[in-house]
Parts: sequence; C-alpha cells; structure tokens
Amino acid sequence: MRVKEKVIKMIEELPEDITVSDIMAELYFRQNVDEGLKELDEGKGISHEEVKKRLTRWLK
Repeated sequence: MRVKEKVIKMIEELPEDITVSDIMAELYFRQNVDEGLKELDEGKGISHEEVKKRLTRWLK
C-alpha cells in the first residue's frame, strides 16, 4: 500500500469530530513508530537490558 493510500485509510478510520491538529499528531506518531520498527528490523535497536541500565542512570 502506498503512503497516500495509508493516510487516506487512517483518516477514514478516525472519528468524525477529529481536528486537523489531531490528524497531524496521529500522522507524526505513526511515522515515528514506523521508523522505529524499521530500525529494529535493521538491527539498529538496543536491548531491553540496555534500556533498563540507561533508565536506571537517568532516574538517579
């Protein structure tokens, strides 16, 4: 499915009373999720253990 088709399908599935700002936020969110999943598929992610280590350091 092409990007334009995906966006049209996404908009059609949203509630009727949605705002343009809400649509933009949803597009931004989905784009970032898609990019993250692509990075994981390419082996660019970090392990769960590494995330826990980093969070422990940040939260101190």
